[in-house]
Amino acid sequence: MAEKTNQAYPLAPANGYTRSDGESLVSEDELKRQKRMKLFMYIGIFIVVQIIVMTVFGLTVMKVKTPKVILGEINVQSLNSVPATPSFDTSFTTQIRVKNTNWGPYKFDASIATFMYQGVAVGQVSIPKSKAGMRSTKKISVSVILNTDALPSSSTIGTELNSGILTLTSQAKLTGKVELMLIMKKKKSATMDCTIAFDLSTKTVKSLQCK
Repeated sequence: MAEKTNQAYPLAPANGYTRSDGESLVSEDELKRQKRMKLFMYIGIFIVVQIIVMTVFGLTVMKVKTPKVILGEINVQSLNSVPATPSFDTSFTTQIRVKNTNWGPYKFDASIATFMYQGVAVGQVSIPKSKAGMRSTKKISVSVILNTDALPSSSTIGTELNSGILTLTSQAKLTGKVELMLIMKKKKSATMDCTIAFDLSTKTVKSLQCK
């Protein structure tokens, strides 16, 4: 009696289709192509983000703005006026404030603040060489003494003293440099232009306006 031989056959795919080696290679190439496309896409996104960051950085941090110089609160110590002469003298304390909004310090040279009546100097104070830190305000305390000694006889000061309000102006110019990232320095000049109105009856400051 002949023996029965059991021969094993490979199982066919469920869909009846066998994947060839050529198709496997095509599939691998497609995967590689997709990976390359993703890589290029990520690189493109990275470059765009860097451009945006650098643009914002250039428009904010690296943009140099002109510092502002103003007078702070004025504390009157004495204020005397004689309309008949006419003459006046006053002394007060105040602060010269240098406001720096830059992302780096503003170093400025020594200067002078001049107080005037109708364009004629009636007193000056010295502003020492100093530095306003990054995004901060440097406050310089000063004592001011003003009088009419330098005014010409043709001045209309008598009329103004009779009105009870004395209006003076104060001007100063600072020259210096703004330093950014410890490598870039840019020259900047800051100016002060203030108007002060004194109430002669109360011997106080009625208003103080700085541009």
